[in-house]
Amino acid sequence: MIAPPVLVRVSGRVMAAAGRGRPARSLLAILALASMRLLGADAPAEGWAARDAVLARIVAPTFPARDFDVKTFGASPLGRFDAREAFAKAIAACTAAGGGRVVVPAPGVYYVEGPIHLASNVNLHIERGATIVFGVLPQSYLPVVLTRFEGTMLMGHSPRIYARGARNVAITGGGTIDGNGRDSLVVMRDAPGRAGSGTLRQMGSEGVPVAGRVFGEGRWLRSSMIQFLECEQVLIEGVKVVDSPFWVIHPVLCRNVTVRGVTVESWNGNNDGCDPDSSSDVLIEDCIFRTGDDSIAIKSGRDQDGWAVGRPSENIVIRNVVMGSRHAGVCIGSEMSGGVRNVWVENCTVESASSAFYFKANLDRGGVVENFHARDITVQKAREAVIRFGTTYHGYRGGNFPPVFRRFEITDLLCRESEKLGVSLDGQPAAPIEDVRLRRVKIERAGEPLWLRHTRGVRFDDVEINGQRLPAEPVDTPAVQARPEISA
Repeated sequence: MIAPPVLVRVSGRVMAAAGRGRPARSLLAILALASMRLLGADAPAEGWAARDAVLARIVAPTFPARDFDVKTFGASPLGRFDAREAFAKAIAACTAAGGGRVVVPAPGVYYVEGPIHLASNVNLHIERGATIVFGVLPQSYLPVVLTRFEGTMLMGHSPRIYARGARNVAITGGGTIDGNGRDSLVVMRDAPGRAGSGTLRQMGSEGVPVAGRVFGEGRWLRSSMIQFLECEQVLIEGVKVVDSPFWVIHPVLCRNVTVRGVTVESWNGNNDGCDPDSSSDVLIEDCIFRTGDDSIAIKSGRDQDGWAVGRPSENIVIRNVVMGSRHAGVCIGSEMSGGVRNVWVENCTVESASSAFYFKANLDRGGVVENFHARDITVQKAREAVIRFGTTYHGYRGGNFPPVFRRFEITDLLCRESEKLGVSLDGQPAAPIEDVRLRRVKIERAGEPLWLRHTRGVRFDDVEINGQRLPAEPVDTPAVQARPEISA
């Protein structure tokens, strides 16, 4: 007899605990995927008019006119003495007073050996000319906290700046946050027992309770630079972020998030600029992302663990953003098992990227991605494909849960050059990529114009690549024709 999976509640969310064997876990996965598909099927296509209602709901936090200077609590601006305790005292005093600004004054360099944990009604205000530099020792970011690593929940090292369950919280000012990530990576490479991502993914697929997924001392999974977890009314504005150890700005399970006027310059591996993860009502505007991975990557959990949490990323507006990255400009995935819907991107420039838009998953993921709209996009150079859908992303572990991609519209896009492909849509026989519409798209130079496999309802209106107008209803590329080689 198959034992049903046990559901346990962790931090207000239902998580799947381990059953008595793999059949039970497979049943959970099938039921979760089926329910997501049904929910997705009922979600209406959202046009540009719906964006205005989303923007009306996104309200930045406000704070009492009280300042708490970290130097008053013992922080040195000389960059030689650990200011972690001074920051903690200033935040505690601000909280006790009912909120306000914790001010990091200029000029000065403030060395912090360990994380800064924010709280409700606290605005960490870093003045222009002030820099926070974080230490590199992994043990300084213990004890473990609840976090998410590449789509799987765990108890792991704290992010550099972290808040959990906070409401009305912010990081503002014109100062700099330096994660010291490159030096951190050197320390972690030289440490024993550094591997752990494969173990964590296996725990997630088996439904091991989150409390049992402890990756602390001796386990070297990198943590995000800035992470807000289960927070509401979040603002990150005006700061510059450099040298992150991992994903840079990472709101997880959050509502009402504004990222405005931020500059990210961070070229380490996995340095996504901003990763809204199972979060809703998110505004990213007037930012510059120059990063070692994707500029903006929308996530919602990985495989069985993402289904168990069951929280999509939705109602996300991205506008007036400049992107230059080693990988994608705007991407969705690959950790998108909880679903992504209702995304609007407008008036953005991609200086250089592997793809301007990349929607990626594999057969482990499941999940529904739908209702994506983009307009007024300029791309200087794409190294692989300007617009790309892929369902064979690396790290495949043997599942059979095809992701669903449907209802995409991209209008008024101009690209100067794409080295390999103009447009690439690569679906699955059981889940074709469907209802993709491109309007007034011009790619001046591309190695190959178009590659389609397993698609349905693709429509081109005034699409020109290499000076040739493409047919309005393109058909799949013949099976005998190989796609130009592009990375996973």
